Amino acid sequence: MVFYGEYQVAFTGAGRIVLPKKIRELLKGNTFIITKGFDQCLAGYDRQDWENRAQSLLAVSLLEKEQMEKRRFLFSSTVYLEIDDQGRFVLPKHLLNYAKLASQALVCGVGDHFEIWEPKVWQEYIKSTSS
Repeated sequence: MVFYGEYQVAFTGAGRIVLPKKIRELLKGNTFIITKGFDQCLAGYDRQDWENRAQSLLAVSLLEKEQMEKRRFLFSSTVYLEIDDQGRFVLPKHLLNYAKLASQALVCGVGDHFEIWEPKVWQEYIKSTSS
């Protein structure tokens, strides 16, 4: 499973968004994981893939400060979401606020997961990495 591509999407209600079909087709089932990503985006994972990753994160020592901070950052914001028959799901308010999402979003594949960005933040990120 490799997530790829870049898709512009609009919110269809309070926090409700349609996950692009090419992304949905790679998920096993209608439940997936969303958590805070780095650089002010949201990161989405197939449920089983997330469970496997979570086990490796849990295997590190609680005495390693950097690892503990990473665990707090990821696990405290992680939510399981369900996709309805039209491919829609609702993002919780704390994740909308974190990613500064309002009416538009950009969904992009990043290989082993996908990300959801506020389009202007995405453009700024791309600009900063290409200079």
